[in-house]
Amino acid sequence: MPATQFTLDDLTCEWLERLDSFPADVRERVAQTAERHRTDLASHFYGVMLAHKEAAQFLSHEEVKTRLSRSMENWITNLYNSSEAADIQSVIAHQTRIGEVHARVSIPVHLVLRGARLLKQRLITYLREELPERQAAEAAAFAATLIDLAMEIMSHAYTTSHDRRSRAEESYRLFAVTQNMASEKERQRAALLDWENQLMFDVAMNTAAQHLPRLSASEFGLWFRHKGAHGFEGAPETELILESMTRIDEMLLPLFANRQSEANPTHTMQLLRDLREQAKSISYHLDLLFEQNNELESGRDVLTRLLNRKYLSVVLNKQITYARSTGGSFAVLALDLDHFKQINDSHGHEAGDLVLQQVAVLMLNRSRAGDYLFRTGGEEFLMIMVDVNDHSAAKAADNIRRAIAAETFRLPQDVTMHLTVSLGLAVYNGHPDYQQLLRRADDALYEAKNNGRNRVVIAPE
Repeated sequence: MPATQFTLDDLTCEWLERLDSFPADVRERVAQTAERHRTDLASHFYGVMLAHKEAAQFLSHEEVKTRLSRSMENWITNLYNSSEAADIQSVIAHQTRIGEVHARVSIPVHLVLRGARLLKQRLITYLREELPERQAAEAAAFAATLIDLAMEIMSHAYTTSHDRRSRAEESYRLFAVTQNMASEKERQRAALLDWENQLMFDVAMNTAAQHLPRLSASEFGLWFRHKGAHGFEGAPETELILESMTRIDEMLLPLFANRQSEANPTHTMQLLRDLREQAKSISYHLDLLFEQNNELESGRDVLTRLLNRKYLSVVLNKQITYARSTGGSFAVLALDLDHFKQINDSHGHEAGDLVLQQVAVLMLNRSRAGDYLFRTGGEEFLMIMVDVNDHSAAKAADNIRRAIAAETFRLPQDVTMHLTVSLGLAVYNGHPDYQQLLRRADDALYEAKNNGRNRVVIAPE
């Protein structure tokens, strides 16, 4: 059965079957040994893993070491002490969450499996030291069975989450490449027209058929064959354009070799009409491709044109990877408009939308080219400030606060108003999980709103 078809009930039944395949006294001895040595097992695990260069970059952060050591001890105990269905389901859910976190932080799966192997070896060593040989062999098999099952569940969650992230990253790559879809569309329409004009000129000059410009070798043809066809892969219009290009190059252009321009101008005119119809067809289908490719726009908030949450995880993971490799830093700034509900209640949602659009423009004007701006929902915005330290990030955050407080916001019916914002700032501190950074920024924002609003609160490291 494929991993994607396993349900929680399926896994619970399999877990219970594995338990039932071993005697109760063996299971109890393994649980007792795991409980007795859980601190040493966790210390051994992290000691060896921290000595591994690749693993150390994920585990060296002080908070990670402190929290995960305790979590590992609890994980070892719960793994072997759970025998009831409800407890087992809790253990299974926990393995799933761990797998999702590993994928979010981009821990390579081979490191996770290495850690599992280390734990198995250490635990089995204790069992062999403390139990008679026959019982030790059975206990070792049971200990390994549950760790392997936990790893299987964890790996499935990892794969599912990782695949989802990979799709998001690919979507973001396309989104980033094609943000300026309108200009790309006009550029390729112009390139197609250039080819057509060049062909008409060469035909008028009675150029030999073998020297007439092939569409596939033109600027448009090169772009579409190598980029456009890939970017719009799967769309029927793509195949229609490729078919038209083939018809022009392989069927229509060679017919000019048989033309007798002086004796039969009608033949030449008919060929030119056919070429013109094929070019118009290409242009028409090209327009459809660009118009239908709206999924790339789903990364933007419709109202403000800022990014939405769709690519937030991708951008944050990229910034963490960049910060790790360069030793640099970045910051997350969470922003919330103060008393925004009163604007909607007093002036209507149209007024609220105008305010949100003006705030977005103001933030864009106060950001740098490398910064990222998101509207995360309602009156909430988020900025990822790149290449900043504690001081420069705090200064930039307060400049935004001051600028919004000083701005005159224009509403319908010539109504004007002023408003303030609360901001929570969290500077990257080396933690590999972007969710921790977002939580710190949210907590700081919550504190700013509770302490009187119209202020910036900087999250402690």
